[in-house]
Amino acid sequence: MGRKNWLTVLLLFFGMVLTAQTTDLARIEYLYLPFSKSGNSISRYRALIQAPIPLDKERKRIIVIGMEYRYVDINIEDPEDVAAFNGHLVTSVQQTNSYVGYVWKHNDHWRFGAKAGVKIETDWAGSLVNDDLIYEIGAYAINDRKKNPEEGKKPYRLIVGLTYSTVPGRWYPLPIINYFKQFRPNWTYTLGVPKSNVRNYLNNSHKDAIQAFATLDNIYANIQQNFRPISSENQDGKMAESIQQTIVLLGLGYEHYFMEDFLFYAYAAHSVYNDFRLEDGDGKKLYKINTENSPYFRVGLKLKY
Repeated sequence: MGRKNWLTVLLLFFGMVLTAQTTDLARIEYLYLPFSKSGNSISRYRALIQAPIPLDKERKRIIVIGMEYRYVDINIEDPEDVAAFNGHLVTSVQQTNSYVGYVWKHNDHWRFGAKAGVKIETDWAGSLVNDDLIYEIGAYAINDRKKNPEEGKKPYRLIVGLTYSTVPGRWYPLPIINYFKQFRPNWTYTLGVPKSNVRNYLNNSHKDAIQAFATLDNIYANIQQNFRPISSENQDGKMAESIQQTIVLLGLGYEHYFMEDFLFYAYAAHSVYNDFRLEDGDGKKLYKINTENSPYFRVGLKLKY
């Protein structure tokens, strides 16, 4: 396998765990991605809600019910790209993720959890079909020392786990790791996927913060009406069955905290890897819509726990 293929596999691995570590109770968000040297662009609208339901007064056992919805507006105007779609231009996709989780408290610092869910990821060219459905399961362990650190140590939180998804061509479980640490009163860092960052709070009240980050974002959707892209990469005449994007970004962000767990955020970034493409059912690229590194803008509100 060539170096570029290894990089693609690694990025897909990160993309599979994109929603594995969210601690959001609710989020609304808008993203805009204008492709460089192109008339193409992507806009995405996202809403998420998670409802933790305690099963006992001590909150040692909790059921979490969650749902996320994404609407992606795909604006393809470059004549070469329009022609490659062979009359089957995809103008939008929708992604709905519904899941249930179970979390139990082992002791004051360790929690364990399991999660199962189903995603609908499709261009909705017709009625729902089996290929629109993606199933996920996962198991996690969380060591949380953010509010009660060990004596002489800085606050931190560690999340490790394993997740499995039925995304075509990715028939293997994937590990998860995410590590957060506050190393100074107004400084924190996070190492993990889909995001690693260094954050600086601008005031002792922690009302405002800036951060430098590296992150990954992606799009995946089934194409209900498969077609043969017109491209030099598709000499065998294979059918395009999905539209996907994998993008790695470096950027800066600003956060304003209305309350400790409720904030507004705005991020500006530029990609260092961008692969917007059509694939067949075996994960083979049939047409690259865009690979130019491009600017990226995202704003939103979220409530955390």
